[in-house]
Amino acid sequence: MAKCWERRGCDDDMQSHCAHAIEFKDNCPTKCVFANCDRSTHEISMDPEKIFSITVDRQAAIRDICTLCEFFLTNGPKVA
Repeated sequence: MAKCWERRGCDDDMQSHCAHAIEFKDNCPTKCVFANCDRSTHEISMDPEKIFSITVDRQAAIRDICTLCEFFLTNGPKVA
């Protein structure tokens, strides 16, 4: 089962013509309305130690908003 940070917020039809999802395989930018997270676990972290931690694998997050999320920073994958 995919983790929340591994899923885009848009449906398959939108992904079929979204430059971030298809052409460039980029992260969903925070300005994208579909990149918003509606999970109850989503909370923007204010802890600089977590935000700037070198142990967090930010490459695993498909949405930029996840890289600031307390849940992702705490429970997401770590760099080996």
